[in-house]
Amino acid sequence: MKSRVRILLITPLAIGALLFLAACASSPAYHPDMPMPEGDWKARAQSQQANGIEVSAAVPSAKEAQELFGMPLYKKGIQPVWLRISNSRDTRVNFLPVGLDPQYFTPLEVANADLKEKDAANPTKVVDEFFMQQGLGTLAVDPGKTRSGFIFSKLDEGTKAFNVDIVGAAVEGSIREFDTFTFFIPVPGLNIDHYNVDWRNLYSDDEWVDLEAEQLIEIIEKMTCCVTDKKGKGSGDPLNLVVIGRPTEVYTAFIRAGWDETETVTRTSTLKTIGSFLSGGEYRYSPVSGLYVFDRPQDVAFQKARENIHERNHLRLWMSRATFEGVPVFMGQISRDIGVRFTSKTITTHKIDPDVDETREYLLENLVYSQALEKFGYVGGVGEVTFDNPKGNLTGDPWFSDGHRLVLWVTSEPVAVDDLKFVEWRRPY
Repeated sequence: MKSRVRILLITPLAIGALLFLAACASSPAYHPDMPMPEGDWKARAQSQQANGIEVSAAVPSAKEAQELFGMPLYKKGIQPVWLRISNSRDTRVNFLPVGLDPQYFTPLEVANADLKEKDAANPTKVVDEFFMQQGLGTLAVDPGKTRSGFIFSKLDEGTKAFNVDIVGAAVEGSIREFDTFTFFIPVPGLNIDHYNVDWRNLYSDDEWVDLEAEQLIEIIEKMTCCVTDKKGKGSGDPLNLVVIGRPTEVYTAFIRAGWDETETVTRTSTLKTIGSFLSGGEYRYSPVSGLYVFDRPQDVAFQKARENIHERNHLRLWMSRATFEGVPVFMGQISRDIGVRFTSKTITTHKIDPDVDETREYLLENLVYSQALEKFGYVGGVGEVTFDNPKGNLTGDPWFSDGHRLVLWVTSEPVAVDDLKFVEWRRPY
């Protein structure tokens, strides 16, 4: 019979057990960290090197781009990305801009973003030497040379995630070498929720408990099934996720998989939310309401907007005091917004798809296809809720589930689908 890997999460129902374990286990004094964009765009540059190629990248903010180019590029949906590529090989290499953004803009396209109809007839208007000089120019980098300049991409606020693909010279009809450098660069401009979390002081050093694989899974299954309101009352959306990863790994894994960060509630974000609600337009970074676990609202939220703000997938994560093999354990909740309805409590609220398991499995497939997942498995804990007898969340939306929580080991390094591992954590009922 196969042995089952088991994990213990810190829960209000398990304090006594954890105090016992704390006496037996050493405190890892784990200090998580999440990047905060600081300084000017050059100070935020990141560098990577491999196989004789060094790539540096930086992303100016909206204000910095305005100062650099004299145009409100962000308002036009254009985001400049600065690259410096150094080639210490003995053969020429080429940069492939489609890898950074398949819909990138050319320098002259950006220069003429404000082109008026009356100017279109004048050929000299479409030529702008300044923008040509700012661009990367030729995509080839000769041996021992360095080339730098801007690539103009589609706008991604919050964290800018992109690849820099370098291809070597072709030898006898085949490509000699192909290297990909993946960047995740935080860009100032949005008040992202996880920037406001004091990760280092979320728990004191003596509160952390590192857990071994053989520790009983019963404790996680005793945890409350669902989120609550601020007062710890009510039973809301089910806690159907367990995410194992360091904050930076969580952060890069979800962004790699196409999830957007979430803004905190401010006057600006509220106005943008209202505007998107009235227009039905997309607001990729819209704030989400606070739901409570461990007596606090979510530490970080991610979302995938669809065509409009009324339809999106969103998930919330809360870091527990537990670590598994030295890696933090998060509890999570995911659901799919399928529309908006009116309510006496909040005027409007998003209506969720009652089949929360479908959304849970969507996340699994999404992370697998994005190569952002190392391992996965299932545990109990939610409790089976049938289609014929659903539960309701805090705003009265029905939901049903097979009762399992999806356990995800996320990674910041790409993992091929055929290298993905399944861990048999689910206990038989």
